[in-house]
Amino acid sequence: MRNVKILVINGPNLDMLGKRNPEVYGKNTLADLENEISEYIKGRAEAEFFQSACEGEIVKKLNDAYNNADGVIINAGAYTHYSYAIRDALEILEIPKIEVHISDIHKRESFRHISVIEDVCDMQIAGYGFKGYLMAADEILERIKNEI
Repeated sequence: MRNVKILVINGPNLDMLGKRNPEVYGKNTLADLENEISEYIKGRAEAEFFQSACEGEIVKKLNDAYNNADGVIINAGAYTHYSYAIRDALEILEIPKIEVHISDIHKRESFRHISVIEDVCDMQIAGYGFKGYLMAADEILERIKNEI
């Protein structure tokens, strides 16, 4: 398989993993998550990690991914529920895109049940903790393999 690059984007407050609501998000940090993903895909793909609380920075990173990534895993955090700018940037991309949430957004507050990015992503994975990112990586790699 060719050298595959997966862009992993985490939105606002995900840099606070391990501190923010550990009963919901766990005690591990964003660095722990990034290490887990890197180890999991080692030898199959490389990951580029990006985290920002700024909507425009996430949009710019998605735009940059147009020619620089083979797939995107995105946890847009709160932007999931209302950022049409991120939605539009995802829609432009013609690569596999998987929306991930650590918690099950469908079993939380009602405002979290709505995802404005869901319909422009290939799949949504929610409620599997950090494992959801690994599941997303597998799905992207499978989709890329089937394109060849």
